[in-house]
Amino acid sequence: MPFEQPLTAAPTSATPFRTSRPLRTGDVAPDNRLRFDGIARYLQDIASDNADAAGFGATDPVWILRRTVIDVHTPAAFPDRLHLSRWYSAYSTRWSNMRVQLTSDKGARIETEGFWINLNSDTGMPTRISDSTLELLATTTDESRLKWKAWLDQAAPAADGLPDAAFPLRSTDLDPLGHVNNAAYLHAVEEHVTARPDLLAAPHRLVIEYRAPITAGEHLALRRRDDDESSTMWFVVNGESRATARMARL
Repeated sequence: MPFEQPLTAAPTSATPFRTSRPLRTGDVAPDNRLRFDGIARYLQDIASDNADAAGFGATDPVWILRRTVIDVHTPAAFPDRLHLSRWYSAYSTRWSNMRVQLTSDKGARIETEGFWINLNSDTGMPTRISDSTLELLATTTDESRLKWKAWLDQAAPAADGLPDAAFPLRSTDLDPLGHVNNAAYLHAVEEHVTARPDLLAAPHRLVIEYRAPITAGEHLALRRRDDDESSTMWFVVNGESRATARMARL
């Protein structure tokens, strides 16, 4: 199953982009665990830092996430210092898989991968990645025929089968495109995963896929289904599932 496939290893023939920073109290839960939304912010920050350092922030400035995979092998906990490595694990002419590994001074290990789509800043549609950025992507992978395949394609269950939980949006949840920010989706995930300490206690994988943006003024509801091995959440607006998240043991 796609959900269970392993992430690619770090390249041996090239050096990933690296940075480090302290684990901050604003990103941790009451038990000092680095929250999922905190991980999302670190991933966004290193993406921006990487774009600035490599120069493709000027040639390919607008990217959106279609999927994020977060594998928590050993969680990070405050206080600690995080070390982040970012490299390109596959690409095509309009999108790329970006791997980020988070380790720490105290032994944390979190492996992530994001499916990023390059957008035309005028039309908002997927567009061809510039030649210079394609050359950069090719420095850490030989996989140049990346195709999109959903990992979470299960439709949201009927509302009468599972009750919806309202999740009011705030102005601070929006990004420069007017969409709900990636980290804000994981605020909602955090609201529910604390009910599954059995999953959090073991190495676990969280996958979130975005189908359509959620914008200001829309009424977001969360629909959740649990079983012994996993927890799945649908982000529902007017009966339409805009995103799906699933957490399970690794």
